[in-house]
Amino acid sequence: MKNAIIDGEVVALDEHGRPSFERLQHRMHLTDPEPVMLELYPITYMPFDLLYLDGTPLFDLSYRDRRALLDELDIGAPPYFPGESDLLSATYEQGLEGVIAKRLDSPYRSGVRSPWWIKVKNLATREVVIGGWKPGKGRRAGGVGSLVMGVFTGAGLTYVGHVGTGFTDAVLDELHQVLRPLEIPRSPFINEVPWRNRWVRPDLVGEVAYTMWTDEQRLRHPVWRGLRPDKLPSEVTP
Repeated sequence: MKNAIIDGEVVALDEHGRPSFERLQHRMHLTDPEPVMLELYPITYMPFDLLYLDGTPLFDLSYRDRRALLDELDIGAPPYFPGESDLLSATYEQGLEGVIAKRLDSPYRSGVRSPWWIKVKNLATREVVIGGWKPGKGRRAGGVGSLVMGVFTGAGLTYVGHVGTGFTDAVLDELHQVLRPLEIPRSPFINEVPWRNRWVRPDLVGEVAYTMWTDEQRLRHPVWRGLRPDKLPSEVTP
């Protein structure tokens, strides 16, 4: 038996064995979950680094050496793939968010962003219909804070998320001027939309980059790319 301090991540896997943040949310903040929650949303700990072993700090060892010691513990650490590989494209094909690229000679640094560990995201793009906007705060007070996005399904305009990043101040000002004449009193969406928003006629199409569709049919981590005047709202479907 060895004493160790390990770094890792708690994940909830979907039916295809992929990490699902939506499933994990069902277990967050539960200190004594009911048996049904344990059965419906099991969680798994994925260890990926070793910080102490039998009282010896390992921070200054290379990741290669720390990982070798971790694998010797045989506690189910997922595999890693050194060197150049097709891992990123494989994760894209499987609908995963991306990879963490780590230098094999890197030390472990706690509580800071390390230049030796880089998150590389898989980004897809798609068109969305603008059905409203959320007023901004702080620097964006009095204008657009984020846009309310939707796609047309058989039932009507369906909410798929808010996008609040990727804008310059000039773009936000332009969007505010374009959206104000389109304002309507009620939501154009068939499903519930969170927060207090200003609604507009769903006449405009935009393009966003995003990491994935969630189980709840939302766009995760959307980033604004721009308006698409060449597209009709009716063409924007799931």
